[in-house]
Amino acid sequence: MILGAINSPRILLVDDEPTNLRVLKKVLEDKYRLSFARSGEDALKIVEKEKVDLILLDVMMPEMTGFEVCERLKKNPATEHIPVIFVTALRDTVDEAKGFEIGAVDYITKPITPTIVFARVKTHLSLIQANVLKATHIDLIQRLGRAAEYKDNETGMHVQRVSHFAKIIAMACGYNEFVADELMMAAPMHDLGKIGIADSILLKPGKLTEEEYEIMKNHTHIGAEILSNPKSHLIALARSVAISHHEKWDGSGYPYGLSGEDIPIEGRIVALVDVFDALTSERPYKRAWSVEEAIDFIQGQSGKHFDPYLVMLLIQEMPKILQIKEQFSEAMPAN
Repeated sequence: MILGAINSPRILLVDDEPTNLRVLKKVLEDKYRLSFARSGEDALKIVEKEKVDLILLDVMMPEMTGFEVCERLKKNPATEHIPVIFVTALRDTVDEAKGFEIGAVDYITKPITPTIVFARVKTHLSLIQANVLKATHIDLIQRLGRAAEYKDNETGMHVQRVSHFAKIIAMACGYNEFVADELMMAAPMHDLGKIGIADSILLKPGKLTEEEYEIMKNHTHIGAEILSNPKSHLIALARSVAISHHEKWDGSGYPYGLSGEDIPIEGRIVALVDVFDALTSERPYKRAWSVEEAIDFIQGQSGKHFDPYLVMLLIQEMPKILQIKEQFSEAMPAN
C-alpha cells in the first residue's frame, strides 16, 4: 500500500503483529509513503524491489529477528545505507548496544508514543537529506574545479588527487577529520580563476612574455572574485585557497607577496601538493618526474617556495600520498 505524498520519503514498517503496524501506520501515513512487512524475509524482498529511505524494524520476530534482518541489510552494498530504527519492547542495555553495533541508528520502545515516533523519523530523514545535499555540493564543487583544470590541459584526476593530498597533509598537521574534509572539498577550486584567462595565454606552448605572465597571475583574483561574498565556511575556505596558493614562503609569490605564516595554512598546503602532483604527472608538454626527482626539487624549495614544516609532512606521509596517486591514476576515467 502506498500512502503519503507522492514525492515524500518511503518508510518500511516491519512487525509480525498487525496491530503494531496499524498503530505506526496511523502515526505516519499523512506525511510519508509506507510499505509493510510482517517478517524479516518479506522486508528483505521489499528493499530489493523498492527504494526505501528508512526502516522501522521490530526486534522480536519469529524465524528471523530484527537483529538478523539488520545484519543482512548492512552486509549488502545495495542496502547498507538505509537507516534502521529498532522498534522494540526490549529495554536491556546489552540488546541496545548490540543493535547499534550492527548498524542501527536509533531505538523506539513499545508501547510507542506517537510524538516520539514522528520526531525520531523526521530527525533521521533530515539527516539523510543533509547528507545528500552535502554529496551534491561536493560533486558540484569538484566539477567546477575540473572545468578550470580541463581548460589548462589538466585532468579531473589531478583535481581529485590534489584534494586527497590536501586532506592527508591537513590531518598530519593535527586538524580533525571534519576540518580536513572541508579543505579536501575546497582544494578543487584553487585554479577556478583560470576560467577567466584567455586561451591564447593559458594554452601557449612557449614561455609567456612578461605582460602575458602578469595577466596569468590575475587568475588568483578572478577565482577569489567568483567565490566572493561566501555564504558558507566551505566557500570562504575555497576563496582563501584560490587567492593564496601562489604565495611563497619567502615572500616572492603573488598576488600579495605574503611570506611565512602570513600565508593562510590552506594556501600553503594546496601550493605544495599541487606542485607535487604537477611534477609527477605526465602532460602533453612534459614528462612525468619520478617521485624521487619531485621530492628533491621540493626539498630544494623548502623555506623558499614551500613551508618547511609542510615539506617534512609531505615526505612523512608519502606512503599515503602514493596510495592516492595510484587510486586516482590518469588511466582511470574521472567521475
